[in-house]
Amino acid sequence: MQQQRSFQEGTSLVALLYQRHASTIFLSVRRHIFSLEDAEDITLEVFLAALEQEVVLAGLSDPLQLAWLRRVAHNKVVDHYRRSIHRQAVALEAIDEMFDEDETRAPEPVLLRHEEYALLRRRLANLPPQQQEILHLRFASGLRSREIAELLNKREGTVRSMLARSLNFLRSVYERQ
Repeated sequence: MQQQRSFQEGTSLVALLYQRHASTIFLSVRRHIFSLEDAEDITLEVFLAALEQEVVLAGLSDPLQLAWLRRVAHNKVVDHYRRSIHRQAVALEAIDEMFDEDETRAPEPVLLRHEEYALLRRRLANLPPQQQEILHLRFASGLRSREIAELLNKREGTVRSMLARSLNFLRSVYERQ
């Protein structure tokens, strides 16, 4: 106990906050940000902001410190979405399609694939937001059902059920066409 206390005395407040709350902040950011790398960057930005405001944080109780970190994380997520509106991202696959000489990359098949993707995006937009998020986490972010369940505070069976229902709905929409 004495050794832990001396360790904490020699450690900055922000380092202690990071040890206690980094995973909580990361998970709350990850619920709103699909890219793992972006979520990690935003979490880092939150603790950099805490480092800049260490004096303010020192005067707050533990629950208020966590509330402060959560508020900063929320603001950073909002900033991320605002910046992403102004950025036009081009997928690496699209760049590859532009320069590849393969016959399957000819303009007509590429255009047909883009139309299929646009149709899929429209059909995905008809799903409830939570189902959209689960599909995105599973297929775009590559997370497993267990990981998605942890992020969304749901049981793994519930996530699997929602994934199956979402995929069955999409399959039925395609079969009707």
